[in-house]
Amino acid sequence: MVQTPINPDTETLSLELPTNIGLYVTQEQFAALSVANRDLKLERNAQGELIVNPPTGWETGQFNSSISGEFYLWWRNSGELGLAFDSSTGFILPNGATRSPDASWVSQKRWDALTTEQKGTFANISPDFVVELRSSSDRIEPMQAKMKEYIDNGASLGWLLDPQNRRVEIYQPGSQVKVLENPAQLFGEDILPGFVLNLSRVWN
Repeated sequence: MVQTPINPDTETLSLELPTNIGLYVTQEQFAALSVANRDLKLERNAQGELIVNPPTGWETGQFNSSISGEFYLWWRNSGELGLAFDSSTGFILPNGATRSPDASWVSQKRWDALTTEQKGTFANISPDFVVELRSSSDRIEPMQAKMKEYIDNGASLGWLLDPQNRRVEIYQPGSQVKVLENPAQLFGEDILPGFVLNLSRVWN
């Protein structure tokens, strides 16, 4: 077992790490680590570096629950447009990174085009739509880089939500990042027809 720092000033996190696995892992090793550490949110960047994300605090958990609830209600009533996923779902992007957005959606057409092997434990696809929620301890730059990574690898729409500053960054292919200050609502546009996220339920 390896003690992996969360915050050097506060606590450490126990990660079950077999002796033949280092901080740089293959996709197969990453899958094994995920099974051995189901309580952790693990990610792997395009260079194979293992990223350990600690459990969220109660505020972030509450924000995420509100977003997931709104998203689920839209998905349930939207028919067979696609599949919605929560924050525990990992995707292998075309660049080789394995990422777990806080919320995501894949169109039915793109999902059906995947082979059984491509679906696997972690589907080999970048979601059409992704949401990342910034907690008070998250640095904004790595999150912005992750949002750009999603778009560069095939996502059509991404929202980076910053509840502490009541700010939203909207990412789309071929467009400059759009920054909204204290918006009341976000719209899914033609990617998620009819989806409206009421941010008063997220900010408050």
